[in-house]
Amino acid sequence: MVSLGQDVPYAFEFDLTNGILRCRLSGLVSDALLQEFFEVGSQYARRTHPAAGVVDLTEVTSLEVSAETIRLIARSAPVFEDPDLQRVVIAPTAHLFGMMRMFAAQGEEIRPNLHVVRAEREAWAILVVQDPQFTPINKT
Repeated sequence: MVSLGQDVPYAFEFDLTNGILRCRLSGLVSDALLQEFFEVGSQYARRTHPAAGVVDLTEVTSLEVSAETIRLIARSAPVFEDPDLQRVVIAPTAHLFGMMRMFAAQGEEIRPNLHVVRAEREAWAILVVQDPQFTPINKT
């Protein structure tokens, strides 16, 4: 796993074989951080042209994001422009799962293939991949 570092609580990785862009968040996630994360995620999506995407919230220790921010982001332009791309959010705790289900419901029209799961193995089953190999993406 890639160390997320002290200064930026998110990291982006790519599995070239399967074309999966994985984004991991860690620590405390605030309204501002989540908005920044989505903006930066769009840049990485344009660079990698993924076939699918995974947001991994396994290392998030606290989600201090308002329902209004979730609704605002859910209704904004998606990170992946192609609505047919599979998107999976790994949200292991009840609170994270609930907030991400709200996100999925609010943005269902523009992100019809967004799945919220509790475990990594569920994400790989949805994407029909086994043992993906991720490589960190440089920030440049």
